[in-house]
Amino acid sequence: MRTFARREWGPLFGTVRTALALRRWRAIPMTIGAVLLTSVFQLVQNQDWGYQAVQDIGSVRAEDPLGYALLRTPLSLFVPALDLPVWGALGQVLLVFGIAEICLGRWRTLLIAYAATLAGTLYARVGIALGPDNPLGLPASDALIVDTGPSAAVVGLAVYVCWRHRARWTGILVIVAMVVEVLVKNNLAGKEHIAAIAAVLLVIAFQEWREQRRGPLAQLDDVEPPRPGARSWKPPIRS
Repeated sequence: MRTFARREWGPLFGTVRTALALRRWRAIPMTIGAVLLTSVFQLVQNQDWGYQAVQDIGSVRAEDPLGYALLRTPLSLFVPALDLPVWGALGQVLLVFGIAEICLGRWRTLLIAYAATLAGTLYARVGIALGPDNPLGLPASDALIVDTGPSAAVVGLAVYVCWRHRARWTGILVIVAMVVEVLVKNNLAGKEHIAAIAAVLLVIAFQEWREQRRGPLAQLDDVEPPRPGARSWKPPIRS
């Protein structure tokens, strides 16, 4: 078990520990900002005067026009679901976003998080169009569900970080857990998690393909072709 743990989590743990030891909280400024933003949204949306304002800027439903949904999707990441404890959302953001920010960098973390969230948002529309009789479909009533929270982004980031740091079994465990979630509780949130994972796996597959393609070409790039008309250089002969 010790050997497996060292092989599975050693590189990831070493990267995170070193960054936190050297920079402490300065290593995750974006994550801290995300936690604060999520906390503010939670406080505001629980006030009579603030609920509608949060809905207008960060609430997404499949029945909404696509343009409005796309504009609201980035902020919907940081609006906690009203039917779930806010501490769960804050813990997910602090842990997974923090690890991702250290391992991937700020902008790549935001890009993967947004791609995963957007995949879930778009899937909801496709699923409702397919209908409940299709295995990938959703009932029409799901169009009224408020779709917010960081869970899709968290799942996508977890899978991507595991791939980048070769924690393959952990990544597989995350995927299996999401599949089991759909089998046990077949709802919109569970299927959106699967859509988020599918989007991240496509990104991973593309990057793997690009790296494999660049492998042999990188060796050719190291060899500078002779210039037209240039003579080949030979070392001087000394007597």
